[in-house]
Amino acid sequence: MIKVDIPGKGELQLKHLVLDYNGTLACDGNVLPGVKEKLNLLAEQLSVYIITADTFGKCREQCSGIKAEIKILKKPLGAREKEEFVISLGSGNVVAIGNGSNDGLMLAKAALGIIVLGPEGAAVKALQQADVLVKDINDGLDLLLYPKRLVATLRE
Repeated sequence: MIKVDIPGKGELQLKHLVLDYNGTLACDGNVLPGVKEKLNLLAEQLSVYIITADTFGKCREQCSGIKAEIKILKKPLGAREKEEFVISLGSGNVVAIGNGSNDGLMLAKAALGIIVLGPEGAAVKALQQADVLVKDINDGLDLLLYPKRLVATLRE
């Protein structure tokens, strides 16, 4: 668990990390440099889930060696499915990271929603649902590895 007290907002008690794959952890279906190592460090404190439509069909192969459970979406429009997954984990203990339009609902539902403005961009609809915007996935993961950064960003 990662605990962080945000002045003016209260304490976050994060137990689960839910991540979108394409556009968030990966570009064109390939995991970005540094991601595997950081996710494995976070897996020592959080349950890690990668939830994806797997557009390029590479997720399982690319994520081998990552201590995470992979969830392939069952429906072509995955926004509700992602949101329901966050709820099933207990949304008050979830940090969600994504970039796409279909990530907006899970970002809004999670205790902490982080949107990545990576090589594939970020959907404005999802941006409006997030708590924090980062320029790449490694910066987003670093917020969790160094939680005082969250305090500096989110305090009121």
